[in-house]
Amino acid sequence: MKRTTTLLAAGTAGLLLLAGCGGGGGDPLAPNTGGGPAPSDTISIASQDFPESRLLGEIYAQSLEAKGSKVERKFSIGSREIYFPGLKDGSFDLVPDYSGTLLQYIDKTAKQTSPDDVYTALKTAVPAPLTVLEQSKAENKDAVVVTAATAAQYGKSLENYSTACGNLVFGGPSEFQARPDGLPGITATYGCTFKEFKALDTGGPLTVAALKDGTVQAADLFTTDPAIEDNGFVALEDPKNNFAAQNVVPLINKNKATPEVTAALNAISAKLTTEGLIELNRKLAAPDRPNVETVAKEWLAANGL
Repeated sequence: MKRTTTLLAAGTAGLLLLAGCGGGGGDPLAPNTGGGPAPSDTISIASQDFPESRLLGEIYAQSLEAKGSKVERKFSIGSREIYFPGLKDGSFDLVPDYSGTLLQYIDKTAKQTSPDDVYTALKTAVPAPLTVLEQSKAENKDAVVVTAATAAQYGKSLENYSTACGNLVFGGPSEFQARPDGLPGITATYGCTFKEFKALDTGGPLTVAALKDGTVQAADLFTTDPAIEDNGFVALEDPKNNFAAQNVVPLINKNKATPEVTAALNAISAKLTTEGLIELNRKLAAPDRPNVETVAKEWLAANGL
């Protein structure tokens, strides 16, 4: 599941949005958004700008702190286009990422789709000084999501939409227009070219609301989003695997991947499941809106971590 913040293609609004995401001062489009490398005895943890990524970052942070590591939180940095250069230049040390879209970001020609094949290719493709630790079974994929009424009219598989797409407005994060598995991939794989694209948030409330009220008829949402089930939406089947496996995986600077840090993060990956992510996201979206610190602490305690 490429996990990205909503970056407007141009204009002041996009700059203001990114500047407000907690990524630090200065030019918000500059790769080094973290304000300089963390001290050698500190692990700087970044996250993307959506709840699940922040929660996973907090789970990493609390677990490492419990093992005696010093941690610096730099959450809601933004899209991979922002935080990946920051990882390479030392602005950040660690981020929870997603295998398939990370591989496609690094290697735009990557064709692997299954979890094991993606992970094997990813381990080779990740450039120095970075590495990936063990991937979890938890998978959060992008999906083309429609309402039940649209699915009843056109079908529940992307294979049914080659001609229907011309009647539908699509909503999602702006970078979905250029990603290999975004609109270009959907067009190439299924012959589906949407009538119009509307830039919304990253699998968030704006996208859900637009789908509910008919502003868009199809949208990019994440498969671990409880809003799909809660609103009776339908995640269209992807039989040709336009969206590769997107398992949660720690992406870390090798210099900070000590045996103790590696063991702690691998233990988290061993406990994460897709069903568990759905429930964690449901907790974050509950009416009482618990914060990520509380939800992370409860999950770690429940899993003996």
